[in-house]
Formats: sequence, C-alpha cells, structure tokens
Amino acid sequence: MSQTEDRTGIDWEARFRNDDTPWERPGLHPAAEVWLQTGVLAPGRSVIVPGCGRCPEVTAFARAGLSVTAADLSDTAIAWQKTALRAAKLTGHCIAADILRPGDQLWRPDEPVDLVYDQTFLCAIHPRLREDYAFALANLWLKPGGQFLALFMQKDEPGGPPFGCPLDAMRELFSETAWIWPDPDDIQAWPHPSLNGKPELAAVLTRR
Repeated sequence: MSQTEDRTGIDWEARFRNDDTPWERPGLHPAAEVWLQTGVLAPGRSVIVPGCGRCPEVTAFARAGLSVTAADLSDTAIAWQKTALRAAKLTGHCIAADILRPGDQLWRPDEPVDLVYDQTFLCAIHPRLREDYAFALANLWLKPGGQFLALFMQKDEPGGPPFGCPLDAMRELFSETAWIWPDPDDIQAWPHPSLNGKPELAAVLTRR
C-alpha cells in the first residue's frame, strides 16, 4: 500500500483506471453553473480545483476565461483533464500530485489565487487531513479576500469516503477568525444524483 493510499484509505489511481467512480456527475455541478452565471467564477480570476478527478468544471472554467489549476493524485485523472483541455483548445495548469503531502511539504501555487472550487475533495480526504487542508486554503492558496467555493457533503452514515461535512463541524474547521461565512439563507442544498440524493450544501466562504 502506498503512503498516499495509507493516508486516504483509497487507491484513487486504481479507481479512475478502472472507472470505479460513482461520485462523478454527468455534467457540471449545478452550483458551479450558478457561480458562473452570477459572476463568482468570473473571467480573469484564478481558480484551483483540488481533487479534480475527471470533473468537467476544469474545462468549463477555462472556457469561461478563468486561469485554472487542476490537481489530483491520480495520473489517469490528470491525463483525462489534459486531453479535455487540449481537445477544447484551452489551457490550464494540471498537477498530478498529493497536494496535502505530510510535513512541511504542503503544495502551494506560485502565487495565491482568487478562488478554490471544492466539489469532491473535502469529503474525499480523511477527516484527519482536514486541518492541513484548512491551513493550506487560508495560508498558502487563497489571497486575502479570496473565496472558497465549498460543497459540503451531508450524510448520516459513519465512515467514508465520502465523509460527511456537517455544517457545525465546518464552521469550527473554517472558523470566523479566518473566514467570512455567507448568510444561512444563501447556503443552497443540491442533491447528488449518484449518491442516493445526498445533499451537498453550496457555500461561498471569503478569506479574511
């Protein structure tokens, strides 16, 4: 078992290579469509898509004029993203790496970015890695005033992935000392069609 598999509990490369990916949506996440339409994902802004897998958002964001960095530890997933971008005659920065590698080796972009779009990363990593992720978001990845476009998976069953991301735990992880949370009325639930309709709560958090 690789170090990455030992830390995450999943051999992600094997899952993508074998098309064993039930979490994948057939098209753009509806929250991403809303954020594109309302200008949150605006042309000229820079965005990181961690744990991108084979999501179509990478190409869609590049087509919309954003500067996209897509990361996944699966070589197969990243090869798919590169092929999709090339077929669309678009550019993006694609990274095949464990961006939450332990110790002082946390990955960082060359420059902090405007946005991080998280569709299936937070709920996929083991909860013991969440503090590292929150640290990277607030201290390495996002500019002051940058926005974390989160889709918090809601589930009652223990274990994972996907691991549940209840709002009370998320408010503690992404505390108001570092983040501005949206009004509760602005957090919208989207059922996941491939995960028995489990809702994902779409929230835009702003880094202080």
